[in-house]
Amino acid sequence: MTAMNGDTLVKVEHLSRYYGDTRAVHDVSFSVSRGEVLGFLGPNGAGKSTTMQIISGNLAPSAGQVWIDGHDILDEPKAAKAKLGFLPEHPPLYRDFTVDEYLTYCARINRIPAARRRPALNTAKERCGLTDVGRRLIGNLSKGYQQRVGIAQAIIHSPPVVILDEPTVGLDPIQIREIRALIRELGGDHSVILSTHILPEVQAICDRVQIISKGELVLNDTIEGLLLRMQASSLLAAMRVMPGKAELLAIAGVRAVEMLDANRVRLHYLPEHNPAEQLVEKAVQHGWGLFELTPERISLEQVFVDITCDEPHVAEAAA
Repeated sequence: MTAMNGDTLVKVEHLSRYYGDTRAVHDVSFSVSRGEVLGFLGPNGAGKSTTMQIISGNLAPSAGQVWIDGHDILDEPKAAKAKLGFLPEHPPLYRDFTVDEYLTYCARINRIPAARRRPALNTAKERCGLTDVGRRLIGNLSKGYQQRVGIAQAIIHSPPVVILDEPTVGLDPIQIREIRALIRELGGDHSVILSTHILPEVQAICDRVQIISKGELVLNDTIEGLLLRMQASSLLAAMRVMPGKAELLAIAGVRAVEMLDANRVRLHYLPEHNPAEQLVEKAVQHGWGLFELTPERISLEQVFVDITCDEPHVAEAAA
């Protein structure tokens, strides 16, 4: 057992996984605290599911270590796995079982004593909105309810860590909203790792986000920090008399100038150094005839593209 902060339930250090010469995950390190919902975000094929499989003990890493509540997933697999619940991308459901039969089976697999199985079953069903479908065959349930059953099997033994891999794929908008609300509620009692490629899901559910691209972590930030990246970081200005680039770059905070046409320009700046006020002052002072000044917002999609692509649009403009 390794020394860990009492509030750190998942610790991943220098995790790598190779398939022959193909690199799926490379040198990934992070931790998850008690009560935190971590969004593990990335494009398809970025290494999300591979990382989730390794953390859950279903795939051995090529290098690195994983601890679940202080237990090494390789050295103490039984103790570590007892501390986590896992919903893979394709839930391991038995379609010919009723919901009650399947969850009772899962309770036995997780070594819940016989006297506690019925209370554990009822609690999991209640939390996942399955109370009224306990006697129904899983194969006859909608995709949304089958996902609920998958989440119920992951939490039936009340593990401190819950890993959910693409839990809303294939659901309709109403089902997605219901599953997201359930995951948000789970974050109050568990540490949740949510693997997804759906950007609004991260904003709606998570406390912190990590972005993985080509097997490497390229961002680790809070949702607040991510929203800060989305704040206006460029100004669209239109002037009757367009100054030269050098004059615009001399304005405090301006880090790049993008000429759009003879009368329009985009000024890129760091969010904490908005040059709007000084631009207006200089425009009045030098008679530039400023007649439009519009702050531009970066969408979450654009932040994602900028981070995961080799040629982000802001960096291209700055060049």
